[in-house]
Amino acid sequence: MVLAVSESRRKDERHYEGHEHAIAGDADRRYLTAALLLLGLFMACEVAVSLVTGSLALLSDAGHMLSDVGAIAIALWTMKLTRRPAHGGWTWGWQRAEILSAAVNGITMLVVAGIVGVEAVRRLIHPPEVSGGPVLAVALVGVVVNIVVAGLVARANRSSLNVEGAYQHILTDLYGFIGTVIAGLVIMLTGWTRADPIASLVVCALMLHASWGLLRDAGLVLLEAAPAGTDLDEITRHLIEVPGVHAVHDLHVWSIGSSQPTLSAHVVVDEECFRNGHAPQLLDEVQACLASHFDVEHSSFQLEPPTHSSHELGACH
Repeated sequence: MVLAVSESRRKDERHYEGHEHAIAGDADRRYLTAALLLLGLFMACEVAVSLVTGSLALLSDAGHMLSDVGAIAIALWTMKLTRRPAHGGWTWGWQRAEILSAAVNGITMLVVAGIVGVEAVRRLIHPPEVSGGPVLAVALVGVVVNIVVAGLVARANRSSLNVEGAYQHILTDLYGFIGTVIAGLVIMLTGWTRADPIASLVVCALMLHASWGLLRDAGLVLLEAAPAGTDLDEITRHLIEVPGVHAVHDLHVWSIGSSQPTLSAHVVVDEECFRNGHAPQLLDEVQACLASHFDVEHSSFQLEPPTHSSHELGACH
């Protein structure tokens, strides 16, 4: 005798009509659109100056800025996807589009870092002539532009890995421009042109660091690992404290998106609950316990009597 109830199914209609998750509800498209236009304009100017001056640092910044533009464009597109409600076989809608977006951002930074890193090493060995003045001027403007853009993107919902990916792109670019400012000053004051590829290698290191964080977080969600900070033993302990609950097994916690934790579990309860009609009330109590102690919005519980576990296939006790 088993009662399987999915609280998430009960809430689906209300969820998609009255609540939009993560970037679909909180991230402001206007901020990202303004950031996209500002970055695109400055990137075109930077490419032109880098070609005239021969600065790899400026060209690497422009390459990274291209990935910034792509990251924001993907973020905007993903926002549109995540607004789509569940339909047909897409039982969760397009919520995981933001995770794929974060993974794409991370991979893009890895590729750009690899290309720039190889060229930087080549220029360290055979340094070309670089004009320090234009490099310094463009880098200073780049610092200002990236501060403005970072402020715009920071106003969006950074709890979304999608938006966080775009933000990390821009923040890394800001640090890169600061390094380019230093390189431009060194070249102007000393004539040591190797400062330019060294600044590029610093940008590469920053990109590698940011991309690793994005790929790690996106990978955990895609592999359906429990969200950071989740204590399964504590969840079990709280559920068992509900009167009438004997045990909890087959407990699974994962995330659909970057801020959408989901839980399912088999809950062993008094067999009498199925005879006296107390099972629905007990389900409400279990659900209330979960809601009051843990930030889990979607949950599915299977209520079962103690005798059920003896013939349950695939049970993980």
